[in-house]
Amino acid sequence: MSDRRSLYSMREIVLDTETTGLDPLRGDRLVEVGCVEIFNRMPTGQTFHRYFNPQRDMPAEAFAVHGLSSEFLATKALFEEEVDEFLAFIGDAPLVIHNASFDISFLNAELDRIKRPPIPRERLVDTLLLARRKHPGVSNRLDDLCSRYQIDNSRRTKHGALLDAELLAEVYIDLIGARQSQLILASETREIRVAGVGDMPRRQREIPLAARVSEADREAHRAFVATLGDKPIWNDFFPASL
Repeated sequence: MSDRRSLYSMREIVLDTETTGLDPLRGDRLVEVGCVEIFNRMPTGQTFHRYFNPQRDMPAEAFAVHGLSSEFLATKALFEEEVDEFLAFIGDAPLVIHNASFDISFLNAELDRIKRPPIPRERLVDTLLLARRKHPGVSNRLDDLCSRYQIDNSRRTKHGALLDAELLAEVYIDLIGARQSQLILASETREIRVAGVGDMPRRQREIPLAARVSEADREAHRAFVATLGDKPIWNDFFPASL
């Protein structure tokens, strides 16, 4: 069991972005980033979410996907104003991204604009590639994977970086079989009764703890009990020697 647990002792960041288009080399910009922290393959509740002013117009095709207008984004901070907080949040953790080459190209383009080092591709875990290996010959879009793993994506009426990262975190846990492993670990450490009530198993110490009640304490207790009469009701349940 210790070997299995050690595999999961890691911090990962599930990440998604929204952009003005498909190609940062043609002037498209990052407009939103959402990150979800997972530890030991479980979401921790810690997130990072920002909108960015792309300093350009929003094409109708991109607006139809995420609904972020130029007017809305014009009030937001520039990427360079938020980059330190973003980099601090992701740290050196692996980045779990669906179709990672797309998102990382935009992130690194923004980092290059402000003369910051790029994010190494060795850090990426591409869930699209994982899904294609596990489910070959079928569509592996995020919506398809949510349906396949029975994850509720009814809130996803449009793309949104934080919501999509939250959904992807759930998909990723199922995709790599971590949820099943968690169930196995639970079954190894909990008695499952027919009635559905589980008790944690009790383990014996290899070396019992030394008694903290002295013989003098026992004598004092016996003397006190003797003052309470000849037939205390607890004698019906416990031996008198106690």
